[in-house]
Amino acid sequence: MPTITVEGPKIKGLEIKRALVKEFTESAARAYGLPVEVIVVLIKENLPDNVGVGGQLLADRKKHDM
Repeated sequence: MPTITVEGPKIKGLEIKRALVKEFTESAARAYGLPVEVIVVLIKENLPDNVGVGGQLLADRKKHDM
């Protein structure tokens, strides 16, 4: 079973997540020539205080950018 993992910031809205999962699933099924039922999509949402870029937490960058 192909597994797609998407990591990023929190996605606002269940409908947006549903659409994202559907699009990834359909694309992967076409690419692999498999039925959509075997495609697994995992969404991993990361809070800004758990992600560092350039040696700085995203939560801190947001504070300074305001």
